Amino acid sequence: MYTAFNLVGTSLWLPLWISFSLLFLGVSGFDSIPQCVKLVDSESVALQSEGDIVIGGFFPLHYVAPKPQHSYFSKPQPMPCSGFDHRAFRWMMTMVFAVEEINRDSRLLPGVKLGYRIMDSCDHVHTSMQALFSLISYSNTRSAQSDILPSCLAGSPVSAVIGLASSSPTRAVAHTLGPFNIPLVSYFATCTCLTDKHTYPSFLRTVPSDLFQVKGLVQLVTFLGWLWVGTIGTTDDYSHYGIQAFSSQFRQQGGCVAFHLTIPKSPTAAEIQEMADRLQSSTTQVVVVFATEGQLLDLLLELAQRNVTGIQWVASEAWVTASLLTSPRFHSLLEGTLGFAFPGVRIPGMEFVNMFWEELFGYSQNNSGSLPVCTGSEDLSNTESSYTDVSQARISYNVYKAVYAIAHALHTLLNCDSAELNMGMCEKHKSFTSRQLLDHLKTVNFTNQFEEKVYFDSNGEPVPLYDIINWQKNSKGEIRFIKVGSYDGSTPLGQQLQLEQSTIVWTKGQSQVPVSQCSAPCPSGTRQARRPGEPQCCFDCLPCADGEISNQTGSTECTKCPEFYWSDKDKVNCIAGIEEFLSFYDTMGIVLVVLTLLGVVLTTIITTVFHRFRSTPIVKANNSEISFLLLLSLKLCFLCSLLFIGQPSVWTCRLRQAAFGISFVLCLSCLLVKTIVVLLAFQANIPELPVFLCCPQVCLCAGWLLAAPPFPFKNPTYQASTGKIVVECKEPWPPGFYLVLGYIGLLAFLCLLLAFLGRKLPDAFNEAKLITFSMLIFWAVWISFIPAYVSSPGKFTVAVEIFAILASSFGLLLCIFVPKCYIILLRPERNIKKGMTGKYPR
Repeated sequence: MYTAFNLVGTSLWLPLWISFSLLFLGVSGFDSIPQCVKLVDSESVALQSEGDIVIGGFFPLHYVAPKPQHSYFSKPQPMPCSGFDHRAFRWMMTMVFAVEEINRDSRLLPGVKLGYRIMDSCDHVHTSMQALFSLISYSNTRSAQSDILPSCLAGSPVSAVIGLASSSPTRAVAHTLGPFNIPLVSYFATCTCLTDKHTYPSFLRTVPSDLFQVKGLVQLVTFLGWLWVGTIGTTDDYSHYGIQAFSSQFRQQGGCVAFHLTIPKSPTAAEIQEMADRLQSSTTQVVVVFATEGQLLDLLLELAQRNVTGIQWVASEAWVTASLLTSPRFHSLLEGTLGFAFPGVRIPGMEFVNMFWEELFGYSQNNSGSLPVCTGSEDLSNTESSYTDVSQARISYNVYKAVYAIAHALHTLLNCDSAELNMGMCEKHKSFTSRQLLDHLKTVNFTNQFEEKVYFDSNGEPVPLYDIINWQKNSKGEIRFIKVGSYDGSTPLGQQLQLEQSTIVWTKGQSQVPVSQCSAPCPSGTRQARRPGEPQCCFDCLPCADGEISNQTGSTECTKCPEFYWSDKDKVNCIAGIEEFLSFYDTMGIVLVVLTLLGVVLTTIITTVFHRFRSTPIVKANNSEISFLLLLSLKLCFLCSLLFIGQPSVWTCRLRQAAFGISFVLCLSCLLVKTIVVLLAFQANIPELPVFLCCPQVCLCAGWLLAAPPFPFKNPTYQASTGKIVVECKEPWPPGFYLVLGYIGLLAFLCLLLAFLGRKLPDAFNEAKLITFSMLIFWAVWISFIPAYVSSPGKFTVAVEIFAILASSFGLLLCIFVPKCYIILLRPERNIKKGMTGKYPR
């Protein structure tokens, strides 16, 4: 039975051991002290029961610890803790239940009685250390074992310790027990910092590290689309490491922390109000909290008093199943809370005795105090509190596993399964060290009655399993903790989080997932542009540039379309670019073809006229052979323009410029011969000269086409403005084209110069004037062609060149031959020999 009980209002202050402290501080001058000296009696424990082997326990039965006020001039007076925690009492009673269940079990530790000595840690470092000193200092003859290490803790009356709940007190106790290899098994300390086996060599836990909870919380909030959240923590290690890890991983996933609030150890009313103001003014709808219910209480009371609603709370395991916060005054504030909790089970037979009447009914069981005496008719079954509700033991289950883990380690250490033992009993009086027990505890591996495999990994931690809990109201309007999913940190990444989203009730009882974002996700066709000086979640949406797309909501960058593809008008899809060239079916193409055919027809008609009247003086006087050759070259000039129309191919690209160059050189060569003939007063007859003048152009074109011939090319540079792909003939050696034009220009210049010199020769049929005028048109056309050719986009470049060819060809044809045809057909009286000198009949 319980040999000591001291809970409500109990102080666990223990005066320090002077020599023990100096031993740890390394102060010289005390080396002669042979052993630790206890100066005063220790404080009484919360609960204890004697046994062959005693297990220590730490539970935060109160969550408000007094501030230490030591003057060091007088003996400190005990300062009681306050704020009784029903849930922590349930944890403590679970330890008691597990120990007694083991003692009744004939298969586990047969013949060995386990005892316990349980202390109230008050959830603070200094009270936890006082409780530790009290735990290890009480006098008791250890009948089952004795340590051989000559140090203060080597003779500790407890073989192992279960505790503590919070990470900071746990670190202090683990740091103290570590050098002496006394096992410390925590049921609720989750700080990742405790994984360090160099600093905490004897620390193990039945609760997963926050490393896994943080990963799960990050997956949870990002899965629900919450990338703009606030965080609340405290000054202890659990909160510090948890918030730090969450914020870091959350940012890596593209999330942003809108604010972080730190609750001081003893917050003032002004500090609480300031934090409440910050919460109310924030644009975020989601707040992630790493704290205990006792640390949160003041802030939540202030928010409830202000009637704050609409905040989606995301809870760590420290308070997600805290019944203290389920009272009606918190319903509007905390309904819909979502968080991680440890897996829960129903432990058969764990029903607690009727106690704490003052806490439950407001009655006293005796006449002491100001409360009325109970009547005896009070029914505990009709009350509800966190320690009477054992339907889903979560933290209590971790306590339960911790006790059984120690029991199984002792079972192996004491050779309880050895066949050599009489009556199947354990080696009850076997001596062992704390290190031996620790080694066996690290390797313990068993399956409990709930079909769960209990073991510790190399860091002394269990399998990271969590339930996802949602705070929902039942038909009576009471908050209940409903499991809506699970998280298994040991499975592959994509399978860790399992969430039944349709069963979740969100803040204010809503059925739709709350939205929490600094800026709405950018729609398809736009990209995010971060605002200077603001978090990455605060951005503007800019449309994608031409030729780029974004086909997903919330794109941070636009994707450039592949070559020869173009973005549609919404900038969502890439579509194949439209191939553009001067087609025979385009309006412009049809017009140019008609003009070309007109030029060919007109040239043919003139040729026919000249051939019909070849014996007339006007034809003979102008060197008929050269005239017919000139008409042929003009016909070729007209026809070569057809090579520029239609989709470019390998042969058309190679022939078009060569045909153009040779045709025009032949044409200009004929004009040059005609000009020379005029200047020589019809004395020369040199039909071979045009061919000779064409040879350089033919050689140039042949070399150009053999060395670097033009080829069909899809030019994507025009996509930036038109969305079309221009199919053109690419010239790998541009100087070739300019040399062809240069030679044409040279002949044209000579023709113009010579014609200009002979323009005043006395002859009615003097062609010098006509050639001069035609060359002026030719030069005007081709000088205008150069800037127009360079500046025209796409197919218009080809159209400009065709227009220059046709214009110059028509200019030559009309200026040189139409006046002669006019005389031949309409003024035949002038087509006589005397008419050539201007002496024709009037």
